[in-house]
Amino acid sequence: MPFLDKLQLWADERPHDTAVVVGSSRLTWAGLRDAAAGLLDKATATTVLAEPNSVRFVERYTAAVAGERSCAVLDPEWPIPMIEEVTSRIGGTIRPVETGLLDGDPSSTFLIGLTSGTTSVPKAFTRSRRSWQVSFEASIEFFGLSQDDRTLAPGPLSASLNLYALSECLYAGAAFHTLESFDVGDAHAAISHDGITRLVLAPTALRLLSERGLAGDVDASGIRSIICAGSKLDARTLEAARRWAPRAAIYEYYGASELSFVSGTRLAAGEPLDAGGTGIGSPFPGVELNILDDAGKPLPDGRHGNISVRSGMVSNGYLWGDDGQALRCLDGWYTVGDQGFLEKGTLHILGRRSDMIITSGKNVYPHEVELAVASVPGVDGAVAAGAPDDIRGQKVIAGVVPACGAVTVTQLRTGLDGLLARDKWPLQYYLLAELPLTDRGKVSRKVLLDWIKNHDPRAQLLG
Repeated sequence: MPFLDKLQLWADERPHDTAVVVGSSRLTWAGLRDAAAGLLDKATATTVLAEPNSVRFVERYTAAVAGERSCAVLDPEWPIPMIEEVTSRIGGTIRPVETGLLDGDPSSTFLIGLTSGTTSVPKAFTRSRRSWQVSFEASIEFFGLSQDDRTLAPGPLSASLNLYALSECLYAGAAFHTLESFDVGDAHAAISHDGITRLVLAPTALRLLSERGLAGDVDASGIRSIICAGSKLDARTLEAARRWAPRAAIYEYYGASELSFVSGTRLAAGEPLDAGGTGIGSPFPGVELNILDDAGKPLPDGRHGNISVRSGMVSNGYLWGDDGQALRCLDGWYTVGDQGFLEKGTLHILGRRSDMIITSGKNVYPHEVELAVASVPGVDGAVAAGAPDDIRGQKVIAGVVPACGAVTVTQLRTGLDGLLARDKWPLQYYLLAELPLTDRGKVSRKVLLDWIKNHDPRAQLLG
């Protein structure tokens, strides 16, 4: 792993300073180094970790990537048969050559990444040590991470967003904080009492912390930066975060597990919001960005196609599960099939091609519909999808969770004027009691369509 040589340096220079905090447990730099070194004789060539957040997890993870070893981090919430299947495929019973708690060859594999698993076995891809070192250098520059920062990433370390934040902080010599399990009150307590200066989290978590922090008068004035990934921030989340943490710069970035960072943007404190927009910044440091058609031909500004990159951060490829479309190389440019377009140097995200709605021969991406609908005053959350239609093939529909009280179709249509082209407006709206989520807590268009098909009371047609 590209942070072990750095860990040795921090342990020598600042042995008693805090390196990692998980809930009420703390590790110093020297303590983490010594604990991980003590686990080396038990580490196999490939270690599989499927456990909740703890200092023990951090120690095992650090030992698991020493030398030429590699590690696969699985979600402990996956069904046991799935964990067993993935573990069986990965293996890892061979003892490695002992090399101590040091980084291995930069070109060697250190991490086996896994896509989200639900009912099928997730795809597995690999990352080299060099690719993450390049990523660290780029993200530390872009986000302005320093040794004075105290980062809180309150989500599970099995998620790539949080695992990367932990590793990045160990590389940079900055204290990393997380929770044993996500809890708004515990996160607020950490912010208030541990001097947190930096948050790394998904938009849904930021919204919870911001809105409840405002309601509970939780002081977030010490937060200097907020880093979000997973989906573009909606207007209400941005506004709540700006009110709760008024001194924080808010960073959004787009990336993929197979590509690492692609583009990003920084919203300084006091800077106007871009409500309902699809733009997500300019290329990340060290990234070349292009929009290509399926034949690998570059497309001009404003034309949408495959978001494609060249950088030193791209993964090695798949161990299994690659259908030829998951990670493609188009004449040296890599893409995972996400669709978007460039306009004056800014990347605009439209979403996965598989999510696209084809209505009356026109392509509509639900992501841009959702961003626009969620920006309408009175809307707390929105999800869009394509429903079968005998005339159009598919029709655009949207489910909305009202911010308070009721919301009408007239309000929604009036609010969309100027935010979204009229031929992309939903033809039907459903009043939702809650956002449709998968069992992993992700907003799901499929669940919305299932609710409508089965006349679930959580989705009521708006007249």
